[in-house]
Amino acid sequence: MIELLQTYATESSAAASASDGIFAGVSTGGSMVLMIVIAIVGYVVQARLQSVFTKYSKVLSPGGMTGAELAERMLHDHGIYNVKVTHVKGHLTDHFNPATMTVNLSDSVYSSRSVAAAAVACHECGHAVQHAVGYAPIKLRSQLVPIVNFSSQLATWVILIGIAIMAATSSAVVCWIGIGLVAMSAVFSIVTLPVEYNASDRALEWLQRSGTLQGSEIEGARVSLRWAARTYLVAALSAIATILYYISIINSRRD
Repeated sequence: MIELLQTYATESSAAASASDGIFAGVSTGGSMVLMIVIAIVGYVVQARLQSVFTKYSKVLSPGGMTGAELAERMLHDHGIYNVKVTHVKGHLTDHFNPATMTVNLSDSVYSSRSVAAAAVACHECGHAVQHAVGYAPIKLRSQLVPIVNFSSQLATWVILIGIAIMAATSSAVVCWIGIGLVAMSAVFSIVTLPVEYNASDRALEWLQRSGTLQGSEIEGARVSLRWAARTYLVAALSAIATILYYISIINSRRD
């Protein structure tokens, strides 16, 4: 992406002309409204996720196994013995770490025997299975992590410097480089979507096939994971809206 933007910098006059046509309809006010709407949707989705998790945290799984025990069982059923199930503090801070080969389960999941805990624990194991089988999107996401960490630290500063340069010289090249850095976060969010949905599908398939959850319990797990996945969808939309917002700022400064 950076190399492409550097090439673009050498052709700034042509790119500037093209951007006028492509982004002419993007207004600062409109993009701000879009960001506010997405923020509200994100709040609603997060609140609904908390509500669903609380509901199914009160429903015990039929087998009475804890989230940690189910995680170990799912891993072993998939022939995975090099991943350790550990406990981390917090609420819904669960994650799989491919660097340390650990499935990290939060306070509300690790020792819980609920349907919600079973769903979350097995979802994280779904990521471990993805890693074990070489699932392409999770490999791509792992490769993007250092790039996104770097770009996210620089993006805002580059855009601010670019706006200052544009005010003095009318050149928007540095601004577009900054937007390119912001775009990396959007790419990461988009790549994350199939990773999360696929991990949930793997979790639900195993929970049902193994007989761990059935009937209303498996439906409760499905609902919990679907609302969790929607938080990633909102994050992706928010990242795209942020790009449009910065584009609108550049266009307004150039008018």
